[in-house]
Amino acid sequence: MQIFFVYYSRAKRILHLCVESSKVKASDNEGNETMRKHVKGNVSWVGYLDWELETFHGDDYSIFHGSSQNAYLIEEEKTILVDTVWTPHHYDFIQNLKSEIDLKKIDAIIVNHGEADHSGALPALLAEIPGTPIYCTAMAVKSLEGQYGKQGWNFHVVKTGDELDIGNGKKLQFVEMRMLHWPDSMAEFMTGDNILFSMDAFGQHYATSELFADLAEQDVLWHEALKYFVNILNPFAALIPRKLDEIAKLNLPIEMIAPSHGAIWREKPFKIIEKYAEWAKAYQEDQVTVVYDTMWNGTKAIAHAIEAEIKRQSPSTVVKVFHIAKSDKNEVMTEVFKSKAIAVGSPTAINDILASVTAWISFAKSLKFKNKKAAAFGCYGWSGEGVAVLQKELKEAGFDVVDENVKSLWNPGEEDFAKVPELVKALLA
Repeated sequence: MQIFFVYYSRAKRILHLCVESSKVKASDNEGNETMRKHVKGNVSWVGYLDWELETFHGDDYSIFHGSSQNAYLIEEEKTILVDTVWTPHHYDFIQNLKSEIDLKKIDAIIVNHGEADHSGALPALLAEIPGTPIYCTAMAVKSLEGQYGKQGWNFHVVKTGDELDIGNGKKLQFVEMRMLHWPDSMAEFMTGDNILFSMDAFGQHYATSELFADLAEQDVLWHEALKYFVNILNPFAALIPRKLDEIAKLNLPIEMIAPSHGAIWREKPFKIIEKYAEWAKAYQEDQVTVVYDTMWNGTKAIAHAIEAEIKRQSPSTVVKVFHIAKSDKNEVMTEVFKSKAIAVGSPTAINDILASVTAWISFAKSLKFKNKKAAAFGCYGWSGEGVAVLQKELKEAGFDVVDENVKSLWNPGEEDFAKVPELVKALLA
């Protein structure tokens, strides 16, 4: 009898979930009618606002304000779809698109980037309209076929300078964006309306129903734009000035920038381009970031002593302190990017440093920071290799590591805290 009630309860719960799911689907379908959002002229946003998204690139990138997968529908003499959405949302995307247009009227699909958050709806969409031309780079063909198999899709490979006539005197001019941030990346400029569909460049992981950057919450918008640059594009920062120069030489009269994620830049769109140019050149502010992990709070005490000493020596310098094991790594790296120097602490653990700090430095290496000083500190009980390991790892991560350090046996005492001023002086010099 007890087993019967267990199975009965489970069946009842499953039935309830199915009913609730149907309600959600009905609600979604009702919302489909208002899915299209006007961008400019005959261009509409037809993407997906992902309010519940919490992580990206697996769990590697934290998201606190949602995100969007931006797809755009151009309806001139030719109807062009620019990008699609992530696979989990392909059904809603296609149903919404069907409610707006006859899919058979789509003359071409532009794939700016093969990553799944851009291309995930392609297989289902092309099952509805097989043979539709796909305009993308040669590397994107490899990416798409690598992910979805060789399905005989109608690829049209383009490169910088190629154009697609879309009618009404307007064209799409293609610009390769190799390694910003994948080898297959590209953008295109739409003449007449003067819109740059910029792909991942100039985007943010930020959901805003207002659609345009000038209507969004500015503090959040600019923080998310910076966080996106730091954690996704900074590894390729050396390429950005050259690409911006290349775009400038094309003399494109850009009036609007429509990225693949986040808000569209329509007022003073060059402001975000100017920020990218600034951020790409070993950016720093008058800030020092202190990061650490600790076992028995000794290393923590040194971290806060360093913070206090920085404020004593340089009151105008912004100081931020983060416990690595408890802080979001993407947010911390955004602060490191803004800093002219960092101090990193770990106790010695099994002739090494704590695994949390090892992982954090490994991530820092991948972001390729430039023109930043670093110092190491930590406690130990027996062998004491931790500080030396930190210094070695920080050098390999591209930091200019100062000799001054604080290496404390057991818990830090007066003689250890007495070393903090010289460490801080070296960081601020």
